[in-house]
Amino acid sequence: MTDFILDAIAWGGYIGIFLLMALENVVPPVPSEVIMGLGGMAVARGDMAILPLILWGTAGTTAGNYFWYAIGRRFGYNGLKPIVDRFGRVLTIEWEDVEKLHGFFLKNGGKTVFVFRFLPTFRTMISLPAGMACMPHWRFTLATFFGSAIWNTVLAGAGYYLGSNFDRLDHYVGPVAIAFSVAIVIGYLYRVITWKPRAKR
Repeated sequence: MTDFILDAIAWGGYIGIFLLMALENVVPPVPSEVIMGLGGMAVARGDMAILPLILWGTAGTTAGNYFWYAIGRRFGYNGLKPIVDRFGRVLTIEWEDVEKLHGFFLKNGGKTVFVFRFLPTFRTMISLPAGMACMPHWRFTLATFFGSAIWNTVLAGAGYYLGSNFDRLDHYVGPVAIAFSVAIVIGYLYRVITWKPRAKR
């Protein structure tokens, strides 16, 4: 994966950064930590400049998140009900939960999208309910762009500081991302096992 990203950066420059960051938000296994970290290292080597790197990377992040936002907006809030009714056991939710989440999102959507840009996994998936709640395009775009800009600046700064030593970057970022992902899986499995519909509680 690292060799692929390095080759793409060397071949595509800022356009390569844009495409990789957009892909990272459509296909999560491509990690933004690695993309922007290596971009920061390219800045340290004099191959890139920090400001264009952050702007192009953030533009790619916004474009990738807009993909999920558009799907959510097209699918719609009411279109979710048949799925929840059928797969509620697997999703561990009922329609009443969706109604509450929808109401919360209508009141706090912009803040939620902004804050979730700093959380692994959730920073991509939050775009789907944003679209379902029909969050205004301008609000979603601004919250996504500025939240992602902060996150990408941190990652690029870490890459710049660590220079060409990728192992040190992976040492700090990798274990945290892995631990968080494992915690999400364990929490989900526990919820599936212990969840009961309200009618049976």
